[in-house]
Amino acid sequence: MYLTEHDVRGIAAYTRIELDESELAALTVEFNAIIESLKPITEYDLEGVEPTFHPIAGLSNVMREDTAEPVMSREVAMELAQDVHEGQYRVLPILGEGGEQ
Repeated sequence: MYLTEHDVRGIAAYTRIELDESELAALTVEFNAIIESLKPITEYDLEGVEPTFHPIAGLSNVMREDTAEPVMSREVAMELAQDVHEGQYRVLPILGEGGEQ
């Protein structure tokens, strides 16, 4: 199964990619070369092989439960800060000359 310029024009329209005539022709040739390179895959005997949706069958969500945990109080956070000014973290300036802000 090969693609025509009409097919590629439809793909370009669907993906909102503007192609001029020379790009359309070149892309049609390139897509068909890709299809041709995948042709050996069609020669495998897949009779009785069940389709899989993930290469590791039976894989399930391995993330932990999302549970609320105690958080650090503002007072403790300020105690751990390197420098605090008027109840906020003070950090070194990274652009230009710093100054009292």
